[in-house]
Amino acid sequence: MTDTATPSVARRLDALPFGRRHLKVLTGSGLGWALDAMDVGLISFIITALIAEWSLETSQASWIASAGFAGMAIGASLGGLLADRFGRRSVFAVTLLVYGLATGASAAVGGLAVLLVLRFVVGLGLGAELPVASTYVSEFAPARIRGRVIVILEAFWAVGWTASALIGYFVIPQVDEGWRWAFLIGAIPAAYALVVRWGLPESARWLERRGRHAEADAVVREFEAASPDAASGVASPGAADPAPTENAAPAPVTAGRGRIGALWSGEFRARTACLWLVWFCVNFSYYGAFIWIPTILYTQGYDLVRSFGFTLIITLAQLPGYAVAAWLIEVWGRRATLSVFLVGSAVAAVVFGTASTEGVIIGAGMALSFFNLGAWGALYAVTPEMYPTSMRGTGAGWAAGVGRIASILAPLSVPPLLLWGGAPVLFVVFAIFFAVAAAGAWGLADRKGMALDER
Repeated sequence: MTDTATPSVARRLDALPFGRRHLKVLTGSGLGWALDAMDVGLISFIITALIAEWSLETSQASWIASAGFAGMAIGASLGGLLADRFGRRSVFAVTLLVYGLATGASAAVGGLAVLLVLRFVVGLGLGAELPVASTYVSEFAPARIRGRVIVILEAFWAVGWTASALIGYFVIPQVDEGWRWAFLIGAIPAAYALVVRWGLPESARWLERRGRHAEADAVVREFEAASPDAASGVASPGAADPAPTENAAPAPVTAGRGRIGALWSGEFRARTACLWLVWFCVNFSYYGAFIWIPTILYTQGYDLVRSFGFTLIITLAQLPGYAVAAWLIEVWGRRATLSVFLVGSAVAAVVFGTASTEGVIIGAGMALSFFNLGAWGALYAVTPEMYPTSMRGTGAGWAAGVGRIASILAPLSVPPLLLWGGAPVLFVVFAIFFAVAAAGAWGLADRKGMALDER
């Protein structure tokens, strides 16, 4: 027999239909995600412009990207820990503020050294924001559609990257020192941080885990009140809650070191290893390819406007990739969707690297965008599901942090690989990393339709 008690926050949230409060959380977080993508995308166009304007060597230009990714590696690891300690919403807002201000300041730089420092600071904010945002949204999404909701969140990345491509095409080559204007536009997240801080609720699951039950209940009540036609499965306060089962979530791990160690406990060791492997390989291939595509096209003889135009067209294929992944992830499941899209990325990379005509370059580039960004959507959906609430931010953050190590190495690896074997060898290397990631995906837990804290 069970005691009469208020149903848990998790059960109440999972029983709700997707409503306007969910939409507010999704779009509010998604706009931050899009601004993040816009900043990362802009640097690929700015690097190409600075190679032309500052007469940089490709090895020097590669450090501009890698400095940002170095900051992202640290930011991702720390951001997850901070989100588990201080809350999802607060850390999300601070990260937007940090990278927005640093991006705006980059518009005034006069040399490479200062730009590298500012890109590192930008990376700290960017790296922390992404895993925190996906964790935050996953904790509000009903279990039956959680994967689809996170892929839709990730689809905002395509919106931001497309915005960066539009700025790259219409601003950077058309205006005197257009790259400075691009950086100023990238400062928008600093203002948006205020909207996040006061416009979005804190994660109710996190509040409950921290013992702040009244606040958690108030947040859930807002969602329930906004869904008057909620399914009958939504229990009302005072209803009986089933007794705990062996699948119940573990007690909270409050110390940062304890949370990191728990990632490698017997229960989570295999999934952590596979998750880190997938994150590392996908980051290496994605950032190695997409940060350098405008520059590779430019060095192949296309002028800035044309190479940026090709990149814009290639970028447009990202949204369909997310759309298909969002549908398949609740049909095929997480592992199958992630693996298939990674295999598609590997094939597209080989074709792109060996393309010799404009039509094949654009077609293969669009296929690479389609499959690679669909894979990213599936990866962000599966990552928060690997761990319970008490260590979810830490787990997602450290996986992203390990991935950022690869994103540091990738831009530095491109110049010597291009020198050694040109684009064909470079993109075969990317294809190999995609294939390894596809294999690693099968070591992840597939939690389609399951509650977040079920084991």
